[in-house]
Amino acid sequence: MAEPVVAQKSPYSVEVAKDQEYWWCACGQSKSQPYCDGSHKGSGFSPVQYNAKADRTVHFCGCKNTGNQPLCDGSHNSL
Repeated sequence: MAEPVVAQKSPYSVEVAKDQEYWWCACGQSKSQPYCDGSHKGSGFSPVQYNAKADRTVHFCGCKNTGNQPLCDGSHNSL
């Protein structure tokens, strides 16, 4: 599989709303980061669903190399 595009070398801090669903861009090509806009089509990548369990701030991965998709795990620190 191809490597994802690094959208940014830091997480996206996003306010999420309880019971809402979000689709994180896994390929790094979306123009609507950190959300999927369909740019992955034909790339072998698929967006990752995130269901918010509470109103809070989450940190979606920006480098697309996290081992905890879609949330940041600090992988950007080794890029």
